[in-house]
Amino acid sequence: MKKIGLLVAMDCEAVKVIEALPELDNVKLLTVTSGMGKVNASMAATEMIILEKPDCILSLGCAGAMEGSPMRQGDIIAARRVAFHDVWCGEELGAGIMQGQPQYFEADDALLAAALKIEGGVTDGLLVSGDQFYVGPSEEHRILSIYPDALAADMESGAIAQVCRHYGTPFLSFRVISDVHTSAEVQKDTYNNFWDKDLSHYVKLVVSLLESIS
Repeated sequence: MKKIGLLVAMDCEAVKVIEALPELDNVKLLTVTSGMGKVNASMAATEMIILEKPDCILSLGCAGAMEGSPMRQGDIIAARRVAFHDVWCGEELGAGIMQGQPQYFEADDALLAAALKIEGGVTDGLLVSGDQFYVGPSEEHRILSIYPDALAADMESGAIAQVCRHYGTPFLSFRVISDVHTSAEVQKDTYNNFWDKDLSHYVKLVVSLLESIS
């Protein structure tokens, strides 16, 4: 039986996504609500890998579309790679690079290929992570000055990816866009009404991905 780890950060993500997933034949879903941020995500991923030894880990839940991104609320991103936007270890390394780590953590090739074969619209690209929710336009511009090709941002996927790289566990971040950062007003409006929306399309795509990789 294949074991697939599913990590979400918040209870609202667990209710809308994790609890809506059906049972799948010959698949054991290891589901954890980690709490928000890099430390919580790292602890959850480490404990899951050590205790359960999953065949792969998926980072599920929501992400915010960066300013200038073509993605809109309800779109799904399969992150081809993830990176930290809030790391600074000195000028010799540069923004976003943790000492001893790559700047980009690549998705597992097989998981990404399976995600991109799903019918229903999945976009691949760069997802950036940091310990902050949307702050405002000035911070958005700072992040984009480091990663001008970033499509979306979250608070956990980079940390999970780093843990998975350390343990050699295949990883993919597969997230739905909850809010768009065209302005502070639009971001607030899109995020505040997001959790009242029907997320069955995202759940359907998650199920399709799980069926494909199981």
